[in-house]
This record gives sequence, structure tokens and C-alpha cells, in this order.
Amino acid sequence: MARILVQEAAFDMAAETAAATAGRVDVGGVASFVGICRADDGLSALVLEHYPGMTERAIARIAAEAESRWPLTACTVIHRHGRILPGEPIVLVLTASSHRAAALEACAFLIDWLKTKAPFWKREEFASGTHRWVEAKAEDDTAAARWTGAA
Repeated sequence: MARILVQEAAFDMAAETAAATAGRVDVGGVASFVGICRADDGLSALVLEHYPGMTERAIARIAAEAESRWPLTACTVIHRHGRILPGEPIVLVLTASSHRAAALEACAFLIDWLKTKAPFWKREEFASGTHRWVEAKAEDDTAAARWTGAA
């Protein structure tokens, strides 16, 4: 069963990795992805909004899909919400499996599907005092589509 958290606080990747592998002797590989807020075009903050409950259920469905496709021994998804500054982490995807290929593929699948299927609304704030809502990107849809029918 995947560990799913949607929280304001930053996460500790080392602690999450230790928790996912603690006491396990069947883990042969751990893959992870950490998304970090970057300061493009004068960005001063990224504000992520979500509907509690709905967001966790959507992420749980995405994680369950990964667990059905790959033989994972652990799966962790932590996604932050609220105001995030450049350089701060936004999302952690962590997968563990007996073999590296499953861990790597599941991790890539999870981040691709989170970008397109997890219900977050993103607003960029700029040093100028302006802001804008982030629109969906065609390249994210293309990345997610590669997993359609994949096993």
C-alpha cells in the first residue's frame, strides 16, 4: 500500500527512503524524483491549491496503478501545497523494488501521471507583484500518454 501525503511542510528525502526500506531485505533498488521550485522569469513563489480528500484519492489511484503494473516493495508520494519558494521541494516520488528497472519505470510513470492527473491548481507569483495561473502543457500530456497500455 502506497504512502500518500499532501502537506504544506517540506519533506526529508533521506528519512522517507529509510522508512520505505526499513527492515526489508528484498529491496534491490530505490528510485526517486524530487521536483523543486525554480525561479524562471522572475518567479518569487509558486502557490499550489487543492481540495483535501479529493487530491489524496486521486494520487492514491495513480499509485495503485503503479503498484499494479510493477512489483514494488514500497511506493511513496509526497506533494506539497501552499506557498513554495524557489529552491524548495514540491514533490517526492519514491519507489522501491527487488529490481532497478521496476523501481525506475514506476517512478517515471508516477511523476508523469501526477503532472496530468493529480488535481492541483498552480499560481505563479512574480517579484513585480503580478501573478498568473499555470496552464496545462502539451508536453506533460505527451509524457503521460507514453504509459497508456504499458506494463
